[in-house]
Amino acid sequence: MADPADPGDAVPLTHGLAGDPDGYERLWTPHRMAYIGGQDKPADDAPGDGCPFCRVPGLPDDEGLVVARGAVAFVVLNLYPYNAGHLMVCPYRHVADYTDLTPEEVVEVAALTRTAMRTLRAVHGPQGFNLGMNQGQVAGAGIQAHLHQHVVPRWGGDANFLPIVASTRALPEVLGDTRARLAAAWPADGGTTC
Repeated sequence: MADPADPGDAVPLTHGLAGDPDGYERLWTPHRMAYIGGQDKPADDAPGDGCPFCRVPGLPDDEGLVVARGAVAFVVLNLYPYNAGHLMVCPYRHVADYTDLTPEEVVEVAALTRTAMRTLRAVHGPQGFNLGMNQGQVAGAGIQAHLHQHVVPRWGGDANFLPIVASTRALPEVLGDTRARLAAAWPADGGTTC
């Protein structure tokens, strides 16, 4: 049998117990099981307590990970981020389709998205962004009942082998610290005007 302490020997891959070493190093991300299992995903038309985007504005900012609030929309960190600083801009109103937003909601969602980009540049220095709304389940909407605009900062080389091989993202900062830094850098005027 191979000696795991000897780098010249192969490590057997046939261990039967979970957690036994098998020659691979792993990044365990058990927090993702909540997302995979559908925790906090509302029914298609469940406003109020059933919807996390309806519930979050009623929490203190640090607890709900709210970065900024406007009159008709707010900015919140994504609990399951694609990258560090992944924000979402949401109307307070429980509405699913972009075409159903009021003119005021359209303007404020756009203004908060622009401010989110500026603030992320100041705090994290990304080289680019992915912006988008997934409208409907077939388009990838995890929570399709309450519209949300994703603001995902990007850096050269940020898409390494981890998402491909292990369905894992390595994030350099805990969400509470990211929220605090972004909220502190958010403009005093709220950043809600274009």
